[in-house]
Amino acid sequence: MASRPEEVTLIGVCDGQLDSKRYQSSYLTNKVGGPPDWLPGISLQSTRCGRCGAPLAHVVQVYCPLEASPYHRNLHLFACPGVECSGRSDSWRVLRSQCLEAESAGTASRPDPAQEAPLAATDWCDTADDWGMEDEEDWGGGMKKEIHKEAAAAPEAQAACETDVSSQLQDLSLGERQEDVPVLRSFFISVVEESDLFGEEDDLRHAQRLLREYERREGVAVGELDGGEGKGGEEKYEKTKARHGDAVFSRFMKKISLCPQQIMRYCRGGKPLFISEPPSNMAQVVSACGCCGGSRTFELQLMPALVSLLQRGDSGVEAELEFGTVLVYTCTNSCWTTGSKSAMEEICFVQTDPDQQLFK
Repeated sequence: MASRPEEVTLIGVCDGQLDSKRYQSSYLTNKVGGPPDWLPGISLQSTRCGRCGAPLAHVVQVYCPLEASPYHRNLHLFACPGVECSGRSDSWRVLRSQCLEAESAGTASRPDPAQEAPLAATDWCDTADDWGMEDEEDWGGGMKKEIHKEAAAAPEAQAACETDVSSQLQDLSLGERQEDVPVLRSFFISVVEESDLFGEEDDLRHAQRLLREYERREGVAVGELDGGEGKGGEEKYEKTKARHGDAVFSRFMKKISLCPQQIMRYCRGGKPLFISEPPSNMAQVVSACGCCGGSRTFELQLMPALVSLLQRGDSGVEAELEFGTVLVYTCTNSCWTTGSKSAMEEICFVQTDPDQQLFK
């Protein structure tokens, strides 16, 4: 049996505002806010809050095809901007949509490079993966994607699934005014591999280890190598104490400390980064896929730094969206039937953060 490829966590960061007058986004674009760009053939979806019934704002769009799959694949996250609904899992929705590459040919072409703004979402670091970038050999781009088997759902099972989703989603009607749907300011999302952020820290840790070995061998004490000296030449020690004894929160803060401006973490099949202790019934919270009945797996999570970017496009006023982290779990098989017109609903799990103001 071949060993499983090492899991790679991708870090999403804001890469500048997406000006719709200068750049026409498509389903290939990874972005915050703006209207959702649906895949060709996917019916327009109107999502409403499970708590108050209000129209949901489009928060994030991610182009995330899977390796060895013939499908384009998108995730769209929506949330209720109402104050009373902030931080509640039932006020968030995530929809997964797919279509064959052949179905999209000639329907939604890649935007003209001349239209792209500087530092657009398709401009990656040299060692980073092309999150959503296509090339001639690999239509799915260079994202680290898990090899999987496409679930061959029977037509009747798919029809039942679409009926179930349709009962949860209200179709966009001609009578619904567009201004009733809140639209957030749009920003590009760019990406780097998390491992690229650890180079300097690994060097420092190695130096610290050598220093401790030298102290034990020679019986002398030397100052800490922390990148700077303490006041008056004294040794400088920095110790992190868990807030209120919250070890989970402490680990969360330590993990994101090298890139506190990260707005998203992506690692399909990896381990989520909880901001607080998860519920004991997490296995029940992440229920089986409503379509194929298979298991769900962690795919991505939104981070606290995203909150300050969520502003209403018409006024620039910050939306009433507060959260610590939003974890997204999707069908492990990414089940889909060719020709389907309805997006699949997946699971959002929201954890709140009492120290949210630290990220603004």
